[in-house]
Amino acid sequence: MTAKTGMTMHIGELAERTGLSLRTIRHYDDVGLLPATARTDGGFRVYSEADYDRLQVIKAMKPLGFSLEEMAEILQLLSPGHDDGADSHKDVADRLASFRDRAIHQREKMARNLAQADGFIKRLGG
Repeated sequence: MTAKTGMTMHIGELAERTGLSLRTIRHYDDVGLLPATARTDGGFRVYSEADYDRLQVIKAMKPLGFSLEEMAEILQLLSPGHDDGADSHKDVADRLASFRDRAIHQREKMARNLAQADGFIKRLGG
């Protein structure tokens, strides 16, 4: 189901598509990172394809060590139409560059850790 066709999905389908638990998705809703697009008359969360895309970005940020507050800021900065008037384009670009630099540094650290783990696994095998 996609927003492109006006279709939506319930939280269970979103969880299945992303590999995240219902609890995690609910938590992201509760803290404002992923508010449901709508609710059914019965109060069930309803999500769009845009919500799915947003959740994929959240999933990508999580292992890089960004806090929930930082994730919210990044999502805001990346959102189409982000122009609250308070931030100049240069300020936004500078802030995104800072987050990108941190992400690159964290990824390099993770790669080093994986290489060490691979070396250890190889050592155990022979």
